[in-house]
Amino acid sequence: MEYRWYAIQTTAGHEKKVCSLVVKRIEEDPRPEDERLVRQALVPVQDVVEIKAGKRVTVERKLYPGYVLVEMGMTQEALHLVNSVQGVIKFVGTGRLPQPLRQDEVNRLLGIVEEVAEEEAKEEIPFVVGQVVEITEGPFLDFSGTIEEVLSDKGKVRVSVSLFGRPTTVELDYLQLLAH
Repeated sequence: MEYRWYAIQTTAGHEKKVCSLVVKRIEEDPRPEDERLVRQALVPVQDVVEIKAGKRVTVERKLYPGYVLVEMGMTQEALHLVNSVQGVIKFVGTGRLPQPLRQDEVNRLLGIVEEVAEEEAKEEIPFVVGQVVEITEGPFLDFSGTIEEVLSDKGKVRVSVSLFGRPTTVELDYLQLLAH
């Protein structure tokens, strides 16, 4: 049997529950592991750093809200097994049969899922170039400036401030800034 990856649309906000119900059905299948109809199910997620109450918090964000990926062999029995799970709306695809995901898409998604566990969470900086900000701490406290560059990989921002009437660029942690 050829196994391919398929996307299933789920009730919004219930992706993890649907995924765990599919996994439970997989585990209940009495066949040997290499003969099972459905091999695995997952919700592609990525860890991102957000600012909540002035503190950095790592949160898990779904890459595709409302969707769960399943690896399965395309048979009527497998279709029924997945479609009968509470919270599954439908398989993604045109026509009557679900459309399998392309292998390059699957590799990219699985790469993201595995990468996140290893590498540090990506920081999301809530500022854009040209935005006016106020500096809330450090040696430039109470100065206003304009964002010249966002350095997401470092979690820093380059801000142009007026120092003695001359524009001066300073590199600050984005937690030291407040949007005007």
